[in-house]
Amino acid sequence: MRAASRLISTPGGDTGLIEMEPRPPGAVRPILHARSSWPLTCSLNVNMLEAMTGNLEKYLDLLSARQKLAASNIANADTPGYQTKDIDFQQEFMSMVNGQQPLTIEAEGLPNKPDGNNVNVDREARMLAENAMRFNVASVLLRGQINSVKSAITGGSTS
Repeated sequence: MRAASRLISTPGGDTGLIEMEPRPPGAVRPILHARSSWPLTCSLNVNMLEAMTGNLEKYLDLLSARQKLAASNIANADTPGYQTKDIDFQQEFMSMVNGQQPLTIEAEGLPNKPDGNNVNVDREARMLAENAMRFNVASVLLRGQINSVKSAITGGSTS
């Protein structure tokens, strides 16, 4: 794979070349080259933010996948033979942290209707509500982390 380069400049007129070198699995890391007068620590801030928010991002991605599944289950509530799909949340979160995509499973223990469908709309509504609550908690945590970084950048002043 070839590294992509981009020339950027600061508001003060300094310029720097950023190369985006591939790293597994498909992620990129900015590297600031010597043509810049920027301190090297400026280029490392992206990695710091990634470390702080990486797991929350994966958690939000998993919540999004589960939201789509619940919506699909509700949409197929009247489809003969449709079986409810879900995500084993804890196992799939750990898989996503390791770089894998979430896998769907068929929900167990749900009674089948005479047409072979086992979607319970009340269960799906509860799953959507639980998902919304989890999303709100993750959003508050993410906002707190961003505010911490913002406070560190501004030196604690609230301007």
